[in-house]
Formats: sequence, C-alpha cells, structure tokens
Amino acid sequence: MSTYVPLSAGFTNGDVSYWYRSSGVPAPGPRLDGPLSADVVIVGAGYTGLWTAYYLKKAAPGLRVVVLEQEFAGFGASGRNGGWLTGDMAGSAERYAKTHGRPAARALQREMFASVDEVIAVCEAEGIDADVVKGGVLTVARNTAQAARLRESVEEARAWGFDEPDLRLLEPAEQQRRLRVAGTVQASWSPHCARIQPAKLIRGLARVVRDLGVELYEGTPVLSIEPKKAVTPYGTASGQFVIRATEGFTSRLRGLRRQWLPMNSSMIVTEPLPDSFWETVGWDDAELLGDMAHYYMYAQRTADGRIAFGGRGRPYLYGSRVDARGHTHEWTVEALWQLLVDFFPAAASSSVAHAWSGVLGVPRDWCSTVHIDPATGLGWAGGYTGHGVTTANLAGRTLRDLVLGQETELTALPWVGRKVRAWEPEPLRWLGVHSMYRLYRVADSRERSMRRTSALARFADLITGH
Repeated sequence: MSTYVPLSAGFTNGDVSYWYRSSGVPAPGPRLDGPLSADVVIVGAGYTGLWTAYYLKKAAPGLRVVVLEQEFAGFGASGRNGGWLTGDMAGSAERYAKTHGRPAARALQREMFASVDEVIAVCEAEGIDADVVKGGVLTVARNTAQAARLRESVEEARAWGFDEPDLRLLEPAEQQRRLRVAGTVQASWSPHCARIQPAKLIRGLARVVRDLGVELYEGTPVLSIEPKKAVTPYGTASGQFVIRATEGFTSRLRGLRRQWLPMNSSMIVTEPLPDSFWETVGWDDAELLGDMAHYYMYAQRTADGRIAFGGRGRPYLYGSRVDARGHTHEWTVEALWQLLVDFFPAAASSSVAHAWSGVLGVPRDWCSTVHIDPATGLGWAGGYTGHGVTTANLAGRTLRDLVLGQETELTALPWVGRKVRAWEPEPLRWLGVHSMYRLYRVADSRERSMRRTSALARFADLITGH
C-alpha cells in the first residue's frame, strides 16, 4: 500500500549521498597518466584503501604508495553509510570461534572495540572534523518477541565476555531519558559506538594521506588486478603488493562476480527538525539507534539536527549488478519514511530532504576477511557486512603489518587468511537473498503478536547462513 511521503522542495534522490550534498560533491582529482612502479598499489579509495595507505606511510615513510580510484575518494560505501563507528561483531563471533576457538574470537572483538577509539584518536591528531560524538548505541525492542531476542543477545555477549560490564539492558527511566522511541518494550545500550559524518571522515583522510606523500589517482578505473599489477586504461600500475580494497564493488572485477555479494542499503534524511521535536524525543547524547527487527533499521541524529534513517530496500540486483549512482526506488523511500514516523510520530510534520543507496560486501559466511599472498603480492580486505566504518580501520592496520612482513597480535587474528567459498550462481543467489528478506518481513509482521522469534526468521537464517 502506498504511503504519502512529504518531500522537501529541494528533495534529492541519489547523487551519491546527503553527506556529500551537505559538504559538496568533489570533482575527481588527477588521473593516472601512464605506467608507474610502486612498492604498494591499492585499488579503491574508500576507508580500507586510505587507512591502509595511512598506516603504511606512517610506519614506513620511504615506501611509494599509490591509490587508484574509479570515481573520487569516498564515492562508494565510505561516503554513503549510516555513520556508525561501531565495535560490534558479536553476530560473527561464533563463526570465527568454530575455526579458531573462543579466545581468538574474543581477541578480534577486543580489537574491534579498540578500533573505535583509534579512529577517534586519529581524527583528533590529524585535524579531521567528522562530527564525531561517542554516545554509544541504543538498541530498542518494540514487541515481546524482539524483547526476548534482545535479552538473549545481551546474555550471549556476556557469556562470551564481550562488553562486560558496559553492555546492559536499560531501566525504563534511563531509556526514556536517553531517547523516547514510540512503542519501546525493552532497550539496551553499549558505549562502543560513535556517530560520524562519513563523507567528512573519508575526505579528511584523503587530505591526510596526500599530505603524507601517498599518490592518489582518481577518475582511474581498474580493469583487472593481476599478480603485482593493476591494469587501467591509462597505464599499468606495478607494485610488489597490489591490494584490492573494493568492498561492494568487487563483483565488477573480472573473475570476482561471486566473491562478495553487493548488498544494497538505503537511507533517507529529514529536513532539520525544530527544538520542540528534540524536546519531545530527547537524543541529547547523539546515540546511534538500532532495533531488533529482522528487517532492521539504523539511524543517527546528525550534527545539523536531522534524522538520518536507513534500512533495506531492494536488497540485491540480479547478477551482482551495482547501481553506482545511488538512486532509491519510491517504494523504499515510502517504507523508510513510514518506519521513521512510526518510531517518532512527532516527525510527521517534517519532510524527506534526500534519499540514496549504496552497496556493502557480504561474504558467503557473513564474516570479514583480510589477506596477503607474499608469492603473488595480491592482498585484499573486506566483506564487512555493514560494519565497515570500524572494521576498515582494523583492516588497514593489519594489512600494514602483513605488507611489512611483521608478525603481530593483529596478524594472528582469526579473520586473517580466512577462506570463504563463493556465492551460488544465478538465479540461486538472487532467489536466496530475496527469499531471505521476504521471510524476514513476514516474520517481523507475525512477531507483533508473538512472544518468541518466528520460525520463518530462523529458517531464513538457516538457508542463507546469516
């Protein structure tokens, strides 16, 4: 059923993201103008590529580090995400533990928590103003089944030793003081999360790596990645190491269509909301907001007094295609607006200023990986399943150690060298992904009158390995 969505006079659909609309969409910088030879060639100027370049130049200033980018730095998920600098990875912990044991999985989780503070520290040290506020993350359950799942998730995290004693269920009074979400039955809070403005972070990082001497060539598509070289229309960049940092766009590279699934995620942002709205809902500490629905949402209070609200629209395009410009289907905008107003009825008098979409990389086992092959010089990191703002920083520091041949605590983490099978050929992966999210939508609807998680959701998890 169609829902009326009030759109502002300047409503924009696509055009990368609101984050760039507010700060200015940059023109690509100079492109590669001929063959070159470097110590390290990085393909992709998102968070993974630029953090890797940053830490390499900090550790070894004499290295020649080159970054190649098809559009401009931060064009992909790094400039379109929800602005969650989160240390959470508990959903993947059991998978890592099965192959490496619980101590190794705990070590990875500790490094994720530390990476949140590492990003904040670098922003402060390098003068990157990314609207950072470490207000933690509030997770709400809005029916009995979700509340049961929320309690189970907190108990599971504590059984693992994660987040103890910081992660906690909130008493109603504290939940109301922090953020008043309509229909909340139960809520939890963890401090290991910070709000950022994604485009400001990636553009600031691009400035910093250029100042360190990293050569960043934009408007330079990479046609293929081969041992010790990246081939572009304007020349071949050769290097002792060639790092693939292409995340959701990896499916565009030759031979990698089934490596990571390019999953779509969409966002809307409101016009600035009046003081009366914030007095009604709270949100004074700029916590990130998530929920326990299967077809989940994520949101932040922006530095300029808006709500940025995201979730799944059309989750996957047949054949691992990617809509690079980020245009968002009308149905998705309607669904996100309806859910936003359901969470915050006082926002109904506002309007949608901008809608956009981006892609994230999803491995078949839903676990991130980082790898370097010394024999071929090929390396990669990604498959962040939506947690890339933080995970990319950890990946950059880990790739630094691997490139420099150092054995460290980071190179011993269980995601290093993890091998994951490819996704199924079409039409199986299209059917699997769309069936999963169809089942999740139905499960969410049924759980409004249930006390426990719907069997449909458990079945969806089973068939997709989620």
